[in-house]
Amino acid sequence: MPNLAPTDDDREFGNLIGSDKVEGTAVYGVDSKKIGSIKRVMLDKRTGKVSYAVLSFGGFLGIGDDYYPLPWHSLKYDTNLGGYIAGITEDRLKGAPKYSNESSWNWSAPGTTKSIDDYYMAYP
Repeated sequence: MPNLAPTDDDREFGNLIGSDKVEGTAVYGVDSKKIGSIKRVMLDKRTGKVSYAVLSFGGFLGIGDDYYPLPWHSLKYDTNLGGYIAGITEDRLKGAPKYSNESSWNWSAPGTTKSIDDYYMAYP
């Protein structure tokens, strides 16, 4: 049976972590170079599972960042780095689907999530 005792942080329990703790976590490329941080996670309303992580990248101190949706299952947590490994490089990220602000991205538009999954060749 997994250990469900709280860690030193009340937002982590065994394999569970609060979404507010995931937000801001560093994301590293396949080369272990930091490429950004998680701005938010997107949950499937029906299943409750995390579908995407939105990576904040490219600005300075959070100003002018672009946002790159990544399939959640394409990220792996690395305890040594204290962040997620995305399995891509910064150069590959630059050609990925992105948006510059919340109002310029339509998650419900036909093909939006398919374009993300196709780009990363990541299917659940």
